[in-house]
Amino acid sequence: MAVKVTPACMGCQACITACPHEALFINEDGLCQVIEDKCIECSECVGVCPVTALELAKQLDTTEYVASQKLPEKQESETTPTTEAAAQLSGDLGKYKGVWVFIEQREGEIAPVSLELLGAGRQLADKLGVELAGVILGYQICGSETKLYEYGADKVYLVDDPILRYYRAETYMQVFVKLVQQYLPEIILMGATTTGRDLAGAVATELETGLTADCTVLDIDLQQRLLLATRPAFGGNIMATIISKNHRPQMSTVRPKVMKMAKPVPGRQGILIKSEVDLNEADMLTQVLRIVQDQGDKINLQDAEIIVAGGRGLGDKENFQKTCYGLAEAIGGKVGGSRAAVEAGWLDHKYQIGQTGITVAPKIYFALGISGAIQHLVGIRGSDVIIAVNSDPEALIFKECTYGIVGDATKIVPSLIEPLRELFKGKGSRDTAKGEGGTRCA
Repeated sequence: MAVKVTPACMGCQACITACPHEALFINEDGLCQVIEDKCIECSECVGVCPVTALELAKQLDTTEYVASQKLPEKQESETTPTTEAAAQLSGDLGKYKGVWVFIEQREGEIAPVSLELLGAGRQLADKLGVELAGVILGYQICGSETKLYEYGADKVYLVDDPILRYYRAETYMQVFVKLVQQYLPEIILMGATTTGRDLAGAVATELETGLTADCTVLDIDLQQRLLLATRPAFGGNIMATIISKNHRPQMSTVRPKVMKMAKPVPGRQGILIKSEVDLNEADMLTQVLRIVQDQGDKINLQDAEIIVAGGRGLGDKENFQKTCYGLAEAIGGKVGGSRAAVEAGWLDHKYQIGQTGITVAPKIYFALGISGAIQHLVGIRGSDVIIAVNSDPEALIFKECTYGIVGDATKIVPSLIEPLRELFKGKGSRDTAKGEGGTRCA
């Protein structure tokens, strides 16, 4: 018997270097093929395939495998330490229990992404039959735990100390790692924000465990108690599910607005665990001298209820401004764009929506002249309603949208502006910001 190659193979060659028996090769069509005489179904290639295109023709347990190979008695005995080591590893991993969410806060105000992750963490914890805990670090933050209980936390680990007043990777990492080593959670979730990404990388490095970044889907393999962390891979052309078999805790970061925030349960209670800090400010390598507030553009697309986004299909910058800014001003929305629009110089990168930009979840999302590449769709799937206008009836955006119009957005949208202005009068926020990302500049 030999490993089977399914039609999902994309010829990435990850399996070629993983095979210890040189039993795989790439044919003229660029796809993986198996040399059956060499393949012993060791499954090394199966584990590294990013699109699960390889599968064992027959699943063998250790006893069956040894019998089929007719190993000499000495070789059979040599397999025993390996089996014992595997059992010991499994036992060590079994000590880790619980799902943790890092609660990001600034001046006592909890970041929305942390509440979103409590909702996702609640689902994972329920599947595993374990507790969900929030971990919050800072200064003068006592009382914050009440809100975390209401959003799903069974337990809150709170560390309140002046040394944690401002975020520093050095202090936060040391405190967080100490908590992990003491309480042994099996899963840790953090927001893919500037702070979350910085801390997650530092913590994972210190704990020598794996970290999957920018996940869009989280699930559990109940049989093996594995976190299934799914994220775009190969430039967004496929969705890869990544697991950490041999290390704990399993860590993932998730962008804001990817997960739906659960409804709070007023009055819900939990357990509070306070920990002390054993750090001295004089020993720190970094110091926060002052905090400078950004007085520039206040636009935040992630908080927008209505977003009007334009893409390459609008043709040029003049059409983009006339179409997107005109509609956004009429209905009280904010303007964003696809990567193609940003690269064309039609708007600033901070308004780019998608895998390499920001993730949004408005009530209404207008996709004008946007084809719907997977990289863009990843950033808008949290939207309640997606309205697409595109001249290509085969555009991928039509498979994702709630409502679709086939046609030239530069001609269709201007004719809708006045009717929509009347419809939205008194309903919208009417606070569309001026300049880039807001009302069209004259």
